[in-house]
Amino acid sequence: MGDSSSGKGGVDRVHGRSLPQRAVFCLGHLAIVLCCAWLACGGLERTGRLFGQTWAFADGGRAALLVGCAVLYWLRHAVTLFYLLARRVDWPEVLGLLAFIGLIEVGLLLAGGGLFNDTPPLFRPLDWFALALVLAGSYLNTASETQRKLWKRDPANRGRCYTGGLFKYSMHINYFGDTVMFTGWALLTAVPWALVLPALMAAMFVGYHIPALDAYLAERYPNDFPAYARTTRKFIPFIY
Repeated sequence: MGDSSSGKGGVDRVHGRSLPQRAVFCLGHLAIVLCCAWLACGGLERTGRLFGQTWAFADGGRAALLVGCAVLYWLRHAVTLFYLLARRVDWPEVLGLLAFIGLIEVGLLLAGGGLFNDTPPLFRPLDWFALALVLAGSYLNTASETQRKLWKRDPANRGRCYTGGLFKYSMHINYFGDTVMFTGWALLTAVPWALVLPALMAAMFVGYHIPALDAYLAERYPNDFPAYARTTRKFIPFIY
């Protein structure tokens, strides 16, 4: 892949191992997950007592589920970093995304655990739907990326654009999967304003990352990509 691939969609698309960056990214994310688990297991209340305050989750069960979402996301992230991702990972991306992930995962935990609500709602049918979205979105993202990875390993497919598997339903089914997952994660907090997160994520995908990535793919696969773009939904299967 040549230098023209650099900087498309806010990331460097030049292939490279960048093992130190990947290791720091993975371990930093793990530290955030462990922090969430510590908070959910009573760390928040113990810290509050040090400052003479009463800080405790009103809904420990919901907090535990939200920690579970963070664990699942970290596992997917580790698989992506060390198996699926072929492009180089640079330090600004690592540090910026770690700050973003920390803000989101801790923020969703504090909101969903009932820190700002003395009477959080009981577990509802909507929460089962939210959990289903978390699992379905995780599958769509990681399974689609794995399908593409295995297809790319065949030397006969070198230089060709992958259009099969889950990617036949959406050109960016992986982005859609993450949006679905974070929608479920936000719903699981039982805090309506948390849905701002997946809405902003979808807007960033549609308005920024997807146009830039499409431009890169059109340049890299001039023979395959135009027909694929004409016949395949861009983001949401069967809709858009």
